[in-house]
Amino acid sequence: MSTSNIHGIIGYTITPFTADGEQIDLSALGRSIDQLIDSGVHAIAPLGSTGEGAYLSDAEWDQVSQFTLAHVAKRVPTIVSVSDLTTAKAVRRARLAEQYGADVVMVLPAAYWKLSEAEILAHYRAIGHSISTPIMLYNNPATSGTDMSVELILRIFNAVENVTMVKESTGDIQRMHHLQQLGEGQIPFYNGCNPLALEAFAAGAKGWCTAAPNLIPALNLGLYEAVLANDLKTARELFYRQLPLLQFILKGGLPATIKAGLRLTGIEAGDPRLPVFPLSESAVSQLQQILKILR
Repeated sequence: MSTSNIHGIIGYTITPFTADGEQIDLSALGRSIDQLIDSGVHAIAPLGSTGEGAYLSDAEWDQVSQFTLAHVAKRVPTIVSVSDLTTAKAVRRARLAEQYGADVVMVLPAAYWKLSEAEILAHYRAIGHSISTPIMLYNNPATSGTDMSVELILRIFNAVENVTMVKESTGDIQRMHHLQQLGEGQIPFYNGCNPLALEAFAAGAKGWCTAAPNLIPALNLGLYEAVLANDLKTARELFYRQLPLLQFILKGGLPATIKAGLRLTGIEAGDPRLPVFPLSESAVSQLQQILKILR
């Protein structure tokens, strides 16, 4: 598919577990996917941080990937996170995601050892050569421990043919401006930092990758529509209205906050997998109050 179709509000999916945390709850996963798609999101992104992809066994990752792509059934584009600690494992996941029907795969250069620029480039090149599916390069030093400079991102973009888009999650709006400037406006980029949503769209972001549509899709979509209509007044009003929840999600951690929020709205998705704790009772109460105001 053409990557020009990837735009707008891109909703992260959760990975629901049974009460004992030992198995994937596919029924709950299907309900949460349907809720996201029915809300109007423009694409979904499974198996990232919200989807706890790093905490799944290979068999579980395969199960969630295959089920998700079959259940979505091309109703919206899918961006599957295939990141893993080694290049070989990331290649394996990328090939499976392509086989199952992913429209795009997202790659974060996660590693135990700090990687050199040459190693990062080789990692992307190996994954790119193993599939024909478009790749979204993902820069998020908070989770990967690796912060890719704009210059390195451009090197990878130019060296690996199917790296065709960038997700920027450093929380530094200047990165997006720099990417626009050095890339001469030719590199599609997407915001991955909730509190920067309004600024990122103003900087030219094609989309916003966020877990928030699991809880407040109308506000997220309204913001994007206001941006498209060049209605800055409405965009600002909608952004500042949802900002307390966006900040809460970031502070509380994506799996814990979204699973707690879904529980409050009637979808039981279990707790996050250890070592991540579920939200405390006081945090759940705070989340409930925020959601009450927004709905």
